Amino acid sequence: MELASLRSSRSPRIAALLLIAVTYCATAAASIKKVASTVPANGDINPYGVAVIPTTTGSLVRGNILVSNFNDSDNFQGTGTTIVQISPSGSMSLFAQIDANNLPGPCPGGIGLTTALVALQTGWVVVGSLPTTDGTAATAKAGCLLVLDSNGKVAETFYGSLINGPWDMTALDLGRHVQLFVTNVLNGTVAAGGKQVKHGTVLRLNLTASKSSMPSLQSMTIIGSGFAERSDPAALVIGPTGLALSRDGFFLYVADSLANRIAVIPFPAFRGDSGGTGLTLSEGGALNDPLGVTVAPNGDILSVNGNNGLVVTISPFGDQLSKVFLDKSGSPPGAGALFGLAVVDGRIFFVDDAENDLKVFE
Repeated sequence: MELASLRSSRSPRIAALLLIAVTYCATAAASIKKVASTVPANGDINPYGVAVIPTTTGSLVRGNILVSNFNDSDNFQGTGTTIVQISPSGSMSLFAQIDANNLPGPCPGGIGLTTALVALQTGWVVVGSLPTTDGTAATAKAGCLLVLDSNGKVAETFYGSLINGPWDMTALDLGRHVQLFVTNVLNGTVAAGGKQVKHGTVLRLNLTASKSSMPSLQSMTIIGSGFAERSDPAALVIGPTGLALSRDGFFLYVADSLANRIAVIPFPAFRGDSGGTGLTLSEGGALNDPLGVTVAPNGDILSVNGNNGLVVTISPFGDQLSKVFLDKSGSPPGAGALFGLAVVDGRIFFVDDAENDLKVFE
């Protein structure tokens, strides 16, 4: 079903915002620049997650961007162990290199850092792991969420129960109270051997946190379920990926990759049950394997495609406003190049997997 109830008549203010969004994307296409390489000293490649640092503490610097790497130097998927910190001016440093043999708690299968990456106001960083031993879906394991302190040391792990292949994540961060929203893509996926199953989930994890004490997990709830997912020889796994909250927090946008749509789950912070695969905000059109998702300051949704290198701007009413190439490399152009993105001071920062760097679209 479509989100018809939100498609009301647009006020002059909304019309102005849509015009700004179209102009914003059209002019940005003329200025795409490399910020920095995302490859650390150990050679990890395939940057996935992007998170903007909200607070300066420890080795974290407010306004800098964290990037997680999914592949090791041999280009095996699900084996990357590093997170780098990059300043908007292009300075890159290693934030964390995670040793699977030296963890404070279980992480089934080891380390393979995914797009699931957030930096919290209290200085903690949470990153997802969907590990493999040889870069293939046949060896993929459930993984975990890793909680790192502000100096890049793993302090605890969230694992088991409903966590099974954490793929992307966003947060409602209120300081001492945090809600993590996580997509999971391994529920029955490996066993299906490449066939599509509909067991992908969206979890809400309620945490309490402070600067002086580790985040404490209070509860986990499935708020989305039934999303299509399957293993893939090129992408390892395809399933529900990007997550982003509306500016008021009332709607959670989900990149339903295999269905070529952006879904929306209403009232994600409060619901006590699954909203299924949500309502359809926008589908088809310029969407082609949507992966990373973020929300612009004016409320528009930005989604990057996994199959063609486009970023698509979608209004809160579901209208596809514009499409712009962020990457044209490879064959077909832009395939597999885009994952995480974030809007900072009117600029879009995004990872380019084809060139292993962080770029800015301004």
